[in-house]
Amino acid sequence: MANIVWQDHVVTKQQRSEQKGQKPCLIWFTGLSGAGKSTIANELELELYRRGQHTYILDGDNVRHGLSKDLGFCDADREENIRRIGEASRLFVEAGLIVISAFISPFRSDRRIARELFAPGEFIEVYMSAPLTVCEARDPKGLYKKARCGDLKHFTGIDSPYEVPEDAEVSLNTAQKSIKACVKQIIDYLIAHDRIK
Repeated sequence: MANIVWQDHVVTKQQRSEQKGQKPCLIWFTGLSGAGKSTIANELELELYRRGQHTYILDGDNVRHGLSKDLGFCDADREENIRRIGEASRLFVEAGLIVISAFISPFRSDRRIARELFAPGEFIEVYMSAPLTVCEARDPKGLYKKARCGDLKHFTGIDSPYEVPEDAEVSLNTAQKSIKACVKQIIDYLIAHDRIK
């Protein structure tokens, strides 16, 4: 863009990371509404906090109260929402944090664009693979019921598609695994890939 120049920081990402004793990354939860994204994200953050890690959660509903409050749920708005989240997450990772994002993010292309903002290994896609029937039975916000009645349009899994990840780093079937087991699987991945100790 004309008249806009990237401003380098005196303190580097590496220095911020070393100060915090961790390798920053983005843990990107994706899956249907009701798959357990927010639940597992919060429990994961709590476990990382207990371990002395520096984290921040970006949750779909919370972001739509501020950063994306001007967006609806048509495909174009969903794409813009995910673009904003990717960019915001990149800033948090630059700050040396482990970022946890919990968004339906239904389209592979949008998740791929977000992934490309990060260095290799920094984007960790976590697919919440709970089946639609389980998610709909849970229906924690009553959204599936509204969508089935026609009161909620463009709802992922009902009248808007969800594209299953083809190569997620972690896959969690929350219909079969406990919250504790899901969190452990992610922690094990982070340790095995030298993100935390």
